[in-house]
Amino acid sequence: QVQLVESGGGLVQPGGSLRLSCVGSGSMFSFNAMGWYRQAPGKQRELVATSTSGGITNYADSVKGRFTISRDNAKNTVYLEMNSLKPEDTAVYFCHADTGVPRLVRYWGQGTQVTVSS
Repeated sequence: QVQLVESGGGLVQPGGSLRLSCVGSGSMFSFNAMGWYRQAPGKQRELVATSTSGGITNYADSVKGRFTISRDNAKNTVYLEMNSLKPEDTAVYFCHADTGVPRLVRYWGQGTQVTVSS
């Protein structure tokens, strides 16, 4: 059974930084796309950043230039480096990973809270 375990969330002041990690396990196949979504209270879940196994990345406009996604495929791990954090970045951050043959299935982590507040 595929499991994704996130870590690294917490409380940070505006302008600060955090690094999220997500480790995947339990898949019989390699992980294809991995990445991060977030959901703020009362809002829909939205894309933050994703990365293919080959390193092609995609970012939400709101985080471009501030967040960086990276992967360690050998460790089935995806990271999200978040800099210049703003109060509007406050949300639960969810890791996702796509895997499976012949059809990719998207799996989700349990989420980690990021709060940006002074």
